[in-house]
Amino acid sequence: MKPIQSTLIHRVLFPENSTVQKHPTVIMLHGRGSDEEDLLGIAPKFDERFLIISVRAPYQFPFGGYTWFDLEQISSPDLFTFGESYRKLCLFLDDVRAGYPVNTSALILFGFSMGTVMSYALGLTRPDIIRAVAANSGILPEVSSLNYRWQELANTEFFITHGTADPVIPIDYARRARDLMTHSGARFTYREYPMPHTLGDEALADVLEWTRKFIV
Repeated sequence: MKPIQSTLIHRVLFPENSTVQKHPTVIMLHGRGSDEEDLLGIAPKFDERFLIISVRAPYQFPFGGYTWFDLEQISSPDLFTFGESYRKLCLFLDDVRAGYPVNTSALILFGFSMGTVMSYALGLTRPDIIRAVAANSGILPEVSSLNYRWQELANTEFFITHGTADPVIPIDYARRARDLMTHSGARFTYREYPMPHTLGDEALADVLEWTRKFIV
């Protein structure tokens, strides 16, 4: 099956071992200065029953790769580019659900860094279609342009990982996300690890184990 035409360039890896027609699906959103190939390096570590889709951000980054939005400061995305990426991702999700054999009750977002920002934005505004969000080394964007559905997260789960030695996005941003989740009553797991701005082996193993619960 060839990749579908949609708003965003992407790569697709179909399950190697599945007997079902509709597959639990992981959608990967990379960080700034990377592309759709980056996170595919960890794809073989996922359970082989997952359909995996890795997406390229829409804007070229001046220093190489691609980015989801411009930054005014670390916690303040440029609202225009952020809004455009959010809109494109919403359309992309609709295309994916219509064009690939996705089990729509087991759709997981896996973000890293800036990809985590976009994953939070989607998970908190479209909990009707997002089953889970793995939020790695990122920031929960507190922007007025989005209407977060904090009271409608009963069927959406979050797994937050962050490094205590992260020099790019300090750990305080993860703790802020944890506090927002706690006050909302959302279902989440929060873990800190002694690592810099990366997804270390221990963190990845924990996330991978968590994703297996969504295989149905």
